[in-house]
Amino acid sequence: MTIAIIIGVCVVLLVLAFLLPRLSSMPQRGVDRTLGVGQRAGGKAPGPVGRLISKGFGTSRRATNRSAATGRRARRKLPL
Repeated sequence: MTIAIIIGVCVVLLVLAFLLPRLSSMPQRGVDRTLGVGQRAGGKAPGPVGRLISKGFGTSRRATNRSAATGRRARRKLPL
């Protein structure tokens, strides 16, 4: 279920960054901040479980940021 949510957020950020590059930074920061809180909270769990939870949130953060950056980069390449 969480994988589907992250994929949906990535798609929304990609489309938003392509259509409205300047206005897409605030939603991206909001998603980044939310996943950062989860990453920090997961990192406080003891042992390997904490690293596993933290890694999942970190990977999701990286995917959403990369998705938004890809949308902005594609928009820059348009001949407008």
